[in-house]
Formats: sequence, structure tokens, C-alpha cells
Amino acid sequence: MTDYTNLQLSIDGHTATVTLNNPPAHTWTMESLPALKQLVSDLNANDDVYALIIYGDGEKFFSAGADLNNFVDGDKGRAISMAIAFGEAFEALSAYRGVSIAVINGYAMGGGLECALACDIRIAEAHAQMALPETGVGLLPCAGGTQNLTMLVGEGWAKRMILCGERVDADTALRIGLVEEVTAKGGGLLAAQALAQKVAKQSPVAVTYSKQLIQAARNTPPAQNLIHEREAFVKLFDTKDQREGVQAFLEKRKPTWQNK
Repeated sequence: MTDYTNLQLSIDGHTATVTLNNPPAHTWTMESLPALKQLVSDLNANDDVYALIIYGDGEKFFSAGADLNNFVDGDKGRAISMAIAFGEAFEALSAYRGVSIAVINGYAMGGGLECALACDIRIAEAHAQMALPETGVGLLPCAGGTQNLTMLVGEGWAKRMILCGERVDADTALRIGLVEEVTAKGGGLLAAQALAQKVAKQSPVAVTYSKQLIQAARNTPPAQNLIHEREAFVKLFDTKDQREGVQAFLEKRKPTWQNK
């Protein structure tokens, strides 16, 4: 199996699990960000994997984001390189063809929270803390934070978290729509695995098409997306999974997906 810097990959059935492992706070580096991009690309090419779970090793940190030591000397060249690396990694994660689930099992700060925001679904453990504190150190979220957070929680809460530096706990995150589920401490991974099992019951091709349509609603008018929705529906009839899914239903058996 490929070695991905500061990322531990395991695959069980149709679920891939990525453990962030750069202690003590699982910060992102110029080596681990391209590694994440490559890992997602490799999973996209693996027809047997339908879901991706990401969580932080241990129980204190999901990820504290970028190491501020990278920016202490004011080097704009390094800032450009880091911004591009963050953007490419998390945009690749957002475009992952399957379902991505972030398990926020501790502090998710800055680029750490932006990683979770790039996932399809977020599960927070009860002790989790989330923030985008960049403006407090003269920076701003540059890996999708200003856009993805606003889409999830609305402009008001996005401004509270980014402009005011407000940190939210798990219950608040659930209330404002930042996460979809809260579990007890240590229970996030089991909840994510249970959700991944539900994903495995769906046609992976249909999931990919549906995810693309859902995310297209962010920047494309509904009138256009409704046309694309119907086109994608018809396009599914060129797939083996469409035939298998309908036949399995009529025969009252579980479908055997091929992701084709």
C-alpha cells in the first residue's frame, strides 16, 4: 500500500478510513497536503471503495490546521505554496466520487476544520471544539473556509466564527448545521462506520451522479440543474448497476454493485 505522509489508510470492505497522524496536533504540511490529494485520487480509481472516513488519531485533536511557524517570517512565496496546496487537497476531497465523512474527535481549528468542511458529512464527538481563528493572527481561511462554512451555517454564523473568532462546541455546531450528528466521546468512528454501511447499500454510480448534482446547486441556477438531473437519470441506464438495482428489487434480493 502507498505511503501517504502523516496519513494512515486502511480499507475494510467498501469503506476507506484515513487517520490523521502528525502528533501532537495533526497539523497539515507541504508533504501531507499533496499526500491527501494523491490518496483521494487513488481511492477514486478503486471501484471497491464507496465511502471515506477521516478522523484524528487520539482523542484531543482532529486537526489544528496549519503550523503557524510556516508564516512567521512573512515569506509570500511560502504563503502562496501553502495556499495552493491546501486548496488543491481539500478541493480534491470535496470532489471525491464517493461519500466522505469527517469524525471531529477533538479540536478542529483553521485548516483542520476546513478539511472537515470539505467532507460530505460531519460527525462531532461531544468534546469537540471547532473554530476558524485565522483573522486573530492576521490571516484568513484560504482552503474553502469562507465559502463552505457560509453554505452550511449561513452568513451570520460564518461571520461570528471568522470575523469574531468565535469557537463553537459540538452542541452548538449541531444546532447551527455545522455538523449532522453528535456522539459521546469515542463514539464518532462507530457512528461513521454505521453511516458508511448505509452508503454501501446504495448504487455507487448513482451516489456519484447525485453528489455532483447536489454540489452543483452551490453555484448553478436550479433551472440548469434540473436539466442536468434528468440527463444524469437517463445516463444511468448505460450502467450495469442500474440494471442490477432494478432487477434485484424485482427479485427481492440485495443488489451486487459493480460501480460501473
